[in-house]
Amino acid sequence: MLKPYSEPVAATSERSLSYDGWRVVFACFMVAIFSWGLGFYGHGVYLAELQRAKGWPTSLISTATTAYYLCGALLVVYVSDILQRLGPRTMLIAGATFFSVAVAGIAYVSEPWQLFAAYAVMAIGWMLASAGALTNVAGLWFFEKRGLAISLALTGASFGGIILTPLMVAAVSQWGFRNAMLGTAAATFALLITIILICVGRPPKLAGAAASGAPSAQSSGETWTRPRALRSLQFWTMTLPFALGIGAQVGFLVHQIAFLEPKIGLQTASYAVAVTTAVAVLGRLVVGAVIDRLNQRVLSAASFVSQALALLVLINTDSHAAIFLACALFGFSVGNLITLPSLIIFREFGAKSFGLLVGLSVAINQVIYAFGPGVVGWLRDFSGTYTASFIFCMALQCLAAVIILIPFRKAA
Repeated sequence: MLKPYSEPVAATSERSLSYDGWRVVFACFMVAIFSWGLGFYGHGVYLAELQRAKGWPTSLISTATTAYYLCGALLVVYVSDILQRLGPRTMLIAGATFFSVAVAGIAYVSEPWQLFAAYAVMAIGWMLASAGALTNVAGLWFFEKRGLAISLALTGASFGGIILTPLMVAAVSQWGFRNAMLGTAAATFALLITIILICVGRPPKLAGAAASGAPSAQSSGETWTRPRALRSLQFWTMTLPFALGIGAQVGFLVHQIAFLEPKIGLQTASYAVAVTTAVAVLGRLVVGAVIDRLNQRVLSAASFVSQALALLVLINTDSHAAIFLACALFGFSVGNLITLPSLIIFREFGAKSFGLLVGLSVAINQVIYAFGPGVVGWLRDFSGTYTASFIFCMALQCLAAVIILIPFRKAA
């Protein structure tokens, strides 16, 4: 069994390309491709195909997606504790395994309860291999370059939409839904287990961390607890906006293919999803290059507003060019909204409480944004179109932009 830690490593070694932590970042990047490709963007494929094959209402499948996110949120608050107990390698292997089993199960779904069961299994994989888990794993190897490491690791989330969504749509068209899902499950298990075993070992003790330009909360020795964070306006003005904004984001992305297919066709809709996620990578790289010099709360507010404007365009046009441009505008902030919460936590609350507060924030966000796909689906079925659904998403984004700019008094 691996020891909890390897020998202490100076923070300056993080600047070296030969540092072991960069292999871990690559492993997290690959895990993110599959966890978001299957557990985030993939829901658009599942919804469209199950709706077509089974004739189930949008609201039913969307409710299953909501239940999926709620299930994952029940445990993600303790992801830092689970990481300490299992270790990074075992936790990521478990996450990959649960994802593979869940996708294989979706291939055989014939009744609604079976979809809920498969999503429950997938929720465990999501908890063990998505944002909360990956930011904590990357954080074990980095202090000085933690922001960069997390940003690079979570860039895999965008590649999940760029690579896996079009591939799954093409595989479904070529081999049918069942065979496509079984092939995806097998590839997920084989690739991720191999990469994790090769790249993820024992995390180091980061020597000299306190002297490496830590945020003020960290340098003062301040330690946050979950109850204290839940009583803090500073914490809620950071967490609640992302819960609302990502709820709107998830609601749109889960329904993106179903919304666009009548306008531009299924295959072209999958390309629009790819454009959305490709621009998400570009947005993450562009913003990541200057993020340390920007006001991250103002940047977050601008991201929320830009996505609301993109939705406004989408519900008012049938032009292919306008649709692709709006998807690109929406996508520019997709990756950043995933990364920004952990970066704000690191800057405002310090490294000492990073793992605990990231887990708490992700859990709260997930509980709230879990309702995004379900509400969008119910509003669509009730009104007959997606217009009311996306107006609701726009309202959430604008509200998030206001809340994140509310002034707060920093802890002494």
